[in-house]
Amino acid sequence: MDEHARQQAFVTALVTEHFVQASARAATITESNGRAAIYLSAVSSGLVAFGFLAQGPGRLDPFVAAVLPALFILGVFTFIRLVQTSIEAAVLSLQIQRIRGYYRTLVPEAQQFFDAPGTHDALAVAMATSGNRASPVEMLFTAAAMIAAVNSILGGAGLALLAGTLTPLGSAGVLAIGALGTVTVFGLHLLYGYRRAAPTAGWPPLMRRRLPPPPQAPGSGQDSPSLLHSIRPREQDNPELALVETRPGTDPDV
Repeated sequence: MDEHARQQAFVTALVTEHFVQASARAATITESNGRAAIYLSAVSSGLVAFGFLAQGPGRLDPFVAAVLPALFILGVFTFIRLVQTSIEAAVLSLQIQRIRGYYRTLVPEAQQFFDAPGTHDALAVAMATSGNRASPVEMLFTAAAMIAAVNSILGGAGLALLAGTLTPLGSAGVLAIGALGTVTVFGLHLLYGYRRAAPTAGWPPLMRRRLPPPPQAPGSGQDSPSLLHSIRPREQDNPELALVETRPGTDPDV
């Protein structure tokens, strides 16, 4: 195969890969919309059921205790999957942007149709093609953040109902517990999303792990303090005593 045929085959494979990645990115967006719609439909159905039961003479507590935790767990699962699909879409956008950068170098006229990479990082350029920015603030405007907000309100409402049932607090105290629980749960959702997206987006980690000190080479002259404290004074004065085998019923000090 000559060089022209190899180049043509490479461009054909690159176009096919571009199409596959664009289709996969569209599939992640479709999946995110479907999961979010299922969760919001479940929440709305639960709220409608609450309204009907509140008008009847039966007790509402068993139904709330069974439905609210189920909706909250469903919301957590939905949020985790939406974060995963968001990261997948960002990675696919980055790969598509790399292919577009190669298209721009094929002929001089291609520069009119494909944007220049610029001086920013590759992910920021890839996100700019869809009208977004690769910044932590953009997390608040995603579908995952919307599900996190609704799920946090459900969690706070459940905590408020639980506090009102188990404690003698008034309305103000119950509302304070619900508001605090909502903010806490929403913050935990955002923390999880940030930690998952940080490696892909290049954001700094929130907490750096402390690495253990490197092992010291033998004979460096710096002994470990734990080893120094573990040596008894009599063994430092008489090294031969350290070699004495201690048998049952014998005392090496005798």
